[in-house]
Parts: sequence; C-alpha cells; structure tokens
Amino acid sequence: MKVVKKVGIILLIAFVGIQFIPTKRNQSDVVPITDIHVIYNVPKQVETIFKTSCYDCHSNNTSYPWYNKIQPVAWLLENHIDEGKSELNFNEFGDYSGRRQKSKLKSIASQIRDNEMPLSSYTIIHQDAKLSEKERELVIQWVDKTIENL
Repeated sequence: MKVVKKVGIILLIAFVGIQFIPTKRNQSDVVPITDIHVIYNVPKQVETIFKTSCYDCHSNNTSYPWYNKIQPVAWLLENHIDEGKSELNFNEFGDYSGRRQKSKLKSIASQIRDNEMPLSSYTIIHQDAKLSEKERELVIQWVDKTIENL
C-alpha cells in the first residue's frame, strides 16, 4: 500500500508541476490583408461558416475553451492547432501562390464533401461547428465558383 501511496503523491506533484509550463497562444485581433475574406469575395454566410467551423485550427485566432488552461490538454490543443495551420491558414491565404490557393480550395471542397472536416473530434465538443447539408453545399458552391474564376 505504501508504494501505491508514494506513486500517487508523485503523480499528483507532477500533475501540479506541469500546470506551470506555459503554451503559446494563437490569438490576434488583426485581420491581415492576406486573409481569405480580404482577397476573395466571400459571402457572409460562408464567412460565418469558416469562422465557426474552421478558424480555431486554421487561422491565427483561436477561441480557446476553459479547459485549455489544464495541462496536458493545452499541449494537445497547441499541437492540433499547429498542425491545422500548417495544412491551411485562412489568415495567410493570400501569401500562397495562385497554384497553392487553387489546390487548397479544392481540398476544402473535397474534405467538406467527404465529411472529413471539421474533424469529428472537434465537433463533439463544439456542436455549433457541425455543418448542415445546406452549409456544406454553400461552401462547396462558393469554392467551385471561386476556382472557376481563378
């Protein structure tokens, strides 16, 4: 029993200790001139869908939940956001080459069409991020029209 108690105390101390290790915040109040909404004529409905369902992981401005203050959850979120932004960053879309923009737009439509985005692990907690059939169709139609005009 003594070993279990010592292990428990060590784990508790470790858990408390890691709470003091900071993570970087992905927050900005600035809408850069390279944002997809600035460089393309994005309809308000599509813009709202992007901001609700995509921007937490695919922009420079994450709206953090309360549990982001708890380690190791904060590390997991930070890693997830970094991965999402490396794949697609709506705030830096204008910095992509024309070819890459077109490829990213095709990928957006494809992943929404195939129900790959937003991730189910995200929509479990963020119910408002789930896309209805109408919302999916709105985004896909806008993307297809935008690609035609490139």
